[in-house]
Amino acid sequence: MAGLSMSWARIMAPLAGGDADAGVLASAAAVAQAFDAELAAVYAPADVADLMPWMGEGFMGGVQVTAVQSLKDAAAQGEQAARAACEAVGYARKSFTALSSPVWSALSMEGRLSDLVVFDDATAKGRGPLAESFQQIVAGEQRPTLVARAGLAVGGVVAVAWDGGKEASRAARTALPLLQKAGKVVILAAPASSARYFDPGRLKQYFAERDIAAEVTMLSESGDVAPILLRAATACEASILVAGAFGHPRLQEYIFGGATRAFLNAQGGPSLFLSH
Repeated sequence: MAGLSMSWARIMAPLAGGDADAGVLASAAAVAQAFDAELAAVYAPADVADLMPWMGEGFMGGVQVTAVQSLKDAAAQGEQAARAACEAVGYARKSFTALSSPVWSALSMEGRLSDLVVFDDATAKGRGPLAESFQQIVAGEQRPTLVARAGLAVGGVVAVAWDGGKEASRAARTALPLLQKAGKVVILAAPASSARYFDPGRLKQYFAERDIAAEVTMLSESGDVAPILLRAATACEASILVAGAFGHPRLQEYIFGGATRAFLNAQGGPSLFLSH
């Protein structure tokens, strides 16, 4: 497998038509630029169809009509703002798509046809209009997702959280293009915090066969694994932490397991590459 090079061709940035769009687009553009990929800006408004269940069947009164019209007006204004934010991005290979009802299924399809989906930190923490979309993209659609935080750099240090499990393995595989661009790759292993036996040397060998030179850092602490890995990622000055996402789709507040929630709720620290 030596000499194998992988790439990403389409980086998707879901937009809500608000102030946060500019930051998400800047992060997505930084990733797209590293791969000479398309930056796909996708505006996902609130869906009028979501109002229908509580409106009842048959005649729509004045209140309902007003609510629907208000939502349509807000969507139009949001689209205008999102389009302007996209146009302001200084990156040539970009596209803009405004979704219409059914918004969620349209956003799902855009995600399925993208190599990476980029969200900002606030959305990943459950704030803002795209918070539920973030959960569904990661846990429901199982798309490779980047939670962009300050200091994001594609060519910098990338840390890989490794416990030999299915989720960590999927994340390590799907992050290969990112790892091949990294200036340095560090495999973080905390065996005392894991119930399973695993050999980080196997992952190091897997990476080496794909032209990725990685080093292994063994962490001796026991206890909650997320803070141990976050401290280690910060210590090695990683700009991105690659981690498997644990959780279940459509379970609302229980959608992500404890370690994944801790990664998402961390204040500061590296950007997160998640794969479920």
